[in-house]
Amino acid sequence: MTLTAFDSLRTPLTGVTPGATVLYPAYQTQSDFLAPIRAAAGLAVRVSQAWRSEIPRLPLMTNLNASYELVARMGFSHARPPFGIDHVVVDGREVEVTEQVVADTPFGTMLRFAKDITVEQPRVLLVAPLSGHFATLLRDTVRTMLPDNDVYLTDWRNARDIRLSHGRFGFDEYIEHIVHFLEVLGAGAHLVAVCQPCVAALVATAVMTQGDHPDRPRSLTLMAGPIDARVNPTKVNELATSKPIEWFERNLIASVPWRYPGAFRRVYPGFLQVAAFMSMNLERHVRAHRKLFVDLATNDRASALATAAFYDEYFAVLDLTAEFYLETVQTVFQKYELPLGTLEWQGRRVEPSAIRRTALLTVEGERDDICSVGQTVAAHDLCTNIGTAKRQHHLQAGVGHYGVFNGRRWESQIYPILHNFIRANN
Repeated sequence: MTLTAFDSLRTPLTGVTPGATVLYPAYQTQSDFLAPIRAAAGLAVRVSQAWRSEIPRLPLMTNLNASYELVARMGFSHARPPFGIDHVVVDGREVEVTEQVVADTPFGTMLRFAKDITVEQPRVLLVAPLSGHFATLLRDTVRTMLPDNDVYLTDWRNARDIRLSHGRFGFDEYIEHIVHFLEVLGAGAHLVAVCQPCVAALVATAVMTQGDHPDRPRSLTLMAGPIDARVNPTKVNELATSKPIEWFERNLIASVPWRYPGAFRRVYPGFLQVAAFMSMNLERHVRAHRKLFVDLATNDRASALATAAFYDEYFAVLDLTAEFYLETVQTVFQKYELPLGTLEWQGRRVEPSAIRRTALLTVEGERDDICSVGQTVAAHDLCTNIGTAKRQHHLQAGVGHYGVFNGRRWESQIYPILHNFIRANN
């Protein structure tokens, strides 16, 4: 749950409670306390693996080793995992992939996954969510798109590592980053937004069109994003409207501890966001960890590694700036400014109806419990002047939120539609 608002619409938010102020230090104290326990458990796992052939595989020992590994994995990481995309197959030939920083700001970079090929491919800017996880959450999205496209990705930084001297980062600044990255790419690029940034991507396209910007995107794809959060509200939407914005600030905003580069910056901690996501499907996560224990105890390494890899990614969290989080809740989930036509950016009304030449594709998942069916397709009702031949919607049966951009159906059913859409409008 993350987007934002604009300078002219900001509500003064005051009265941060002592509870919010000590929230992050309390978490850090607990993490510091558990660190040596996790380290000791990890050492026990490594010793056990080194002496595996010498230790009899008794149930007591295998269960103990499985317990050690679960303890070693306990807790969150605040460092971005590697993308790990070193090679990709293009036209039947394996080619090398290297990560290149094409544009850089204190709050994020635009990464290019450069391939060792000479043929020109459609340039695609993939906008990753800024909602508690790193951009590596889109690793499989990137990997699937790479053979056919020149892929660029927004790689947002952890707010706790950004010094106060770099200033604020709210909804205005988020949109400015998208516009800036498109300017770096130049005319003719395609824009694909996944989940939370769909609103910002649509706004960026609209304001660039209103300003007759030569680098406005050739096509815009919105995947499972809350364009109109009034439609079929989910638990996420209901939480956002159940409390005034002051409640969110008092209870969910904390200050970064002094030991980090972003000391004293006010943030919405990533560990809170991921904990909130987990609470929505707590039984599923408990079952997954029970299965992980059984797989470790029975030496089913393939299954255990698959589960562990997922949670290594899922528990890698980043903090959001307080202004970004609060403005998102207020603008997108409480005031519905974009669908109601009241949204402004840099003092100017945002008009999606101005978009004419940029093609529009929207994608939704039938079982999405975070961004429900109808919230993303609402973009078509706002972009009234895009011709019928340049607009398309796809509802994917049988997938939830993450299935829209990850997994078997994404690769075999959704991506082919996106691929053809980009090609048709390139």
